[in-house]
Amino acid sequence: MPATHAALMDAVYRRQRHIYDLTRKYYLFGRDRMIRELDLKPGERLVEIGCGTARNLIKIARRYPGATLYGLDASAEMLKTAAVAIERAGLGSRIRLAQGYGEAISPDVFGETRPFDVALFSYSLSMIPDWKQALRAAANALSPAGSIRIVDFGDLKGMGPIGESVLRAWLALFHVSPRSEILTALTRAETDNEMVKLRVLPGRYAFLLALPKRGIGSLSFVVAP
Repeated sequence: MPATHAALMDAVYRRQRHIYDLTRKYYLFGRDRMIRELDLKPGERLVEIGCGTARNLIKIARRYPGATLYGLDASAEMLKTAAVAIERAGLGSRIRLAQGYGEAISPDVFGETRPFDVALFSYSLSMIPDWKQALRAAANALSPAGSIRIVDFGDLKGMGPIGESVLRAWLALFHVSPRSEILTALTRAETDNEMVKLRVLPGRYAFLLALPKRGIGSLSFVVAP
């Protein structure tokens, strides 16, 4: 992955990181619901790919005190804010951060060999250039009993043509591209694969997915290059 993407993310978030959490709570819906449903057991390991300010990781750490957490982000600027927030929360011993790309996620990024139990994408697939590779890499980084959790923008089709067009144009200002094909494929797969746990928010604005590793191979958009 070219270093230019990291530079782009730093340029986008160099100033935004200071107000990111305050502003995003008004349109990044479903994150807290996803956290409540993680059901992490003591000793389990979760990695958030595109962890941003560590907002989610801090909430997860407080809700699941026995879990070990990892955060990966392409932006060094965002990780500065994340590190400060984690230390302020007194969670430095439980949350580890690393700069890198979702397309290359693995325990090696954190100097470890043991696989993760959960790989979480929270409104990050819509910003990762090669999102399919990021999903494949996340699957490979999981333990056999692990799972992928996703909350992200949907295809926006329930918002009407004007609403969809306006929102897509606004999101593009932040280099966000809703991956409409993901929701289309998941909706189709849900009818054939009982392991696909999909919830779509009103207006098809966003979706939440829980999928065990053993079910990932059935999704063609993950397996295919």
